[in-house]
Amino acid sequence: MSAAQTSGVAVTPPPVHYLNHDKSIRSWLLTVDHKRIGLMYLVSVSLAFLIAGILAMFVRYELMAPGQDIMTAETYNKFFSMHGIMMVFLFIIPSIPAVMGNFALPLHLGAKDVAFPRLNLASYYIYVAGGILVVVALLVGKVDTGWTFYTPYSDRTSDAVLFMTMAVFVAGFSSILTGLNFIVTIHKMRAPGMTWNRLPLFVWGIYATSIVQVLATPVIGITMLLLFLERLLGIGIFDPALGGDPVLFQHFFWFYSHPAVYIMILPAFGIISELIAVFSRHPIHGYRFVALSSVAIAFLGFLVWGHHMFVSGQSAISSIVFSLITYLIGIPTGVKMFNWVATMYRGSIRLTSPMLFALSFLFLFAIGGFTGIALGVLAIDVHLHDTYFVVAHFHYVMMGGTVIAALGGLHYWWPKMFGKMYNETLGRIAAVLIFIGFNLTFFTQLILGSQGMPRRYFDYLPRFETLHAWSTYGSWILGAGLFLVMFYLLHSLFRGRTAPSNPWGAATLEWTHATSPPDHHNFHHTPIVTHGPYDFLSMSKGAGDGHFEEGSIEAVPSGA
Repeated sequence: MSAAQTSGVAVTPPPVHYLNHDKSIRSWLLTVDHKRIGLMYLVSVSLAFLIAGILAMFVRYELMAPGQDIMTAETYNKFFSMHGIMMVFLFIIPSIPAVMGNFALPLHLGAKDVAFPRLNLASYYIYVAGGILVVVALLVGKVDTGWTFYTPYSDRTSDAVLFMTMAVFVAGFSSILTGLNFIVTIHKMRAPGMTWNRLPLFVWGIYATSIVQVLATPVIGITMLLLFLERLLGIGIFDPALGGDPVLFQHFFWFYSHPAVYIMILPAFGIISELIAVFSRHPIHGYRFVALSSVAIAFLGFLVWGHHMFVSGQSAISSIVFSLITYLIGIPTGVKMFNWVATMYRGSIRLTSPMLFALSFLFLFAIGGFTGIALGVLAIDVHLHDTYFVVAHFHYVMMGGTVIAALGGLHYWWPKMFGKMYNETLGRIAAVLIFIGFNLTFFTQLILGSQGMPRRYFDYLPRFETLHAWSTYGSWILGAGLFLVMFYLLHSLFRGRTAPSNPWGAATLEWTHATSPPDHHNFHHTPIVTHGPYDFLSMSKGAGDGHFEEGSIEAVPSGA
C-alpha cells in the first residue's frame, strides 16, 4: 500500500517547521526543542556506532585465522576494549532513550516539549563531555580492560583508565537527568484524555527505562569513582593487599550493568510494540500485560546481577537464588513475545522495512533469551563461562535486540523526523542483509563457545579456524547492510519524495495530529485524546482531527 493510500492529508510539508524555523548554528547549539536535541543525539550516537563498528571489523579480521594477521596482541586488546566501551556507554545505552525518546515521547503524549527543556539540553552536553573524555583516554594511552574494567587488572594497567572511568562517570549523569526528565514528563504533561491505559507502549517502555536509569546509574558512577580513587590515592577498596576485595568491584559493576541491559532493551520492546501493531493493523493483544511486563522486567532486573558471578566464589545458596530469579525474569519477556505473535496472527501484516526489522528482532531476541536461560543454569554456565557462547548471547540480546529495534524505529519515525521517504526496496534489502550477516557472525560463535573457544583471546587453536572465518565473513555482510542503511537514509534527505503526515496509517498522536516534519511547538492545538493508541477503527472513521478519509486505510476493530 502506497503512502498516498494510507493518509488522507496533503503531502506538502509545512512551510515552517522545527528544522527550518531558525537555521543558524547558534540556534541549534542552544536549542531547548526536544526534537532538535533528539537529532543531535542521533548524530552523536551514530558517530560512536560507526567508530565502534569499524573497531569490531578490525577485531574480526584479526581473528579470521590463527596467529598475528594485522595487529599485535596488545593492539587487539585495545581495539576490543574500545569497541565494547564505546558501543555500550556511548551508543547502546543512549541510542533509543536519548534519540527516539527525546524525539517521539512528547509527541506521543500530546505535549509541546519535555518537562525540563534546559535540563534536556544540559543532558546532551554532559553526554558530549563523556565522549570527549573517551577520546582523551585514547590519546593518553592504552585502555585494554574490556568494557567491564575488572579489578585488579584495571588498577594496575595504563593511566588512561583514569580518563575512561571518568568518561563513564560523567556520561552517567546524562542518563540520570534524561530518565528524571522523562518520568516527570510522562506523569505531568499528558494531553487531556491521555490516561495510563491510553499510553502508547513505547511510552511504557521509556517509563520503565527511566526508572532504571534513575535508580541504577548512580551505582556505576560510584563504582567508577571508587576505581578512580583506588588508582589515584591507593585507598584499598578493591586491593587485597590493603584489605580490599576485587570481587566487590564485580558486585558493584553488575548491580548496575544488569539493569543497564534493560535500559538498552526496554525501550526496544516499546518500539517493537508500535511496529507490530501498526504494520499488523491490529491493536496489541493483551495491552495491559505488555505494558506492566515492562515494569516487572525493570523491577526484576535489579535482582539478578549475581548470575554473572557463578564462578566468582559466591556461596552456593546465592548462586541458586540468582539462578531462580534469572528464570523468573523470562516470564514477563515471554508475555511480550506471546502477545506480539498473537497480534500478528489476528492482524493483516504489511512487510515494510520497519516491520522486517521487527520480525528480525523477534527471531534474534528469542535466541538471545533462550541462550540467557541456558547461561542461568549453574552447571551449564560453569562450562560456558568466559567462552564465545557468552559473547554471542550478549550480541544476540544487545545488537539483535536493541540495535535491530533501533533501526526499525529509525525507519518508522524517519518520515516524521525529516519529512522525507527513503527507498523502500533498499530498506528491505538492507534488513535481509543485516539479518543474514548477523546470524552468520554470531550463531557460529555460539558453536565456538560450546566447543570451548575462550573469549578475549588474541590467538586460538587451528581447530577453531573455520568457524572464525565464517564469523568474519558474516561481519562483512552485516557491515554492508548497515552501510546501505546509512546510504539510503542520507540520500533520502536530498532526493527522497515528500512524506505525508501519516505514511503508515498509525493511530498515535505524532502521526494523527502533527505534520511531517512537526511544527516547532509540535501541535497547532493541544490534542484531546478520545481513543487508544491502536484503535485503528476509530481513526479510520475520522476520530481526532479529521486527518483521515474513511476507507483510506485497512481498519480492524479494537475489540476484534
